[in-house]
Amino acid sequence: MVGLVIVSHSAKLAEGVVDLARMMAKTAPIAAAGGLEDGGFGTSFEKISRAVDQVYSDEGVILLMDMGSAVMTAEMVMESMEGRRLALADCPVAEGAVTAAVGAEAGMALEDILDDLSQVGSQKKL
Repeated sequence: MVGLVIVSHSAKLAEGVVDLARMMAKTAPIAAAGGLEDGGFGTSFEKISRAVDQVYSDEGVILLMDMGSAVMTAEMVMESMEGRRLALADCPVAEGAVTAAVGAEAGMALEDILDDLSQVGSQKKL
């Protein structure tokens, strides 16, 4: 099953997004990587790396980031894990996490989930 990592500057935000996604997809492998090691705001290379390790399988892992340096740090983690099947998703983190978790639980391939996620940002709420 494709794994998911939620990367945020805030530990609470990352954990909340994981909780939201698990409401819709209880068995999807999903991990939070939010905040710094000391609990402050920011992104942590080590936390992201551990989260990837936690949910990794041969099916791959999709990382969903909130903004700015979360993207940069996730890219650095990907570069350090050469040979692993990892992908970044360019979509809203909450909506994307739910979409990706449901797809992963349904057994969709990484590429198919990424295709679905490419449409998430254009969906209207009103």
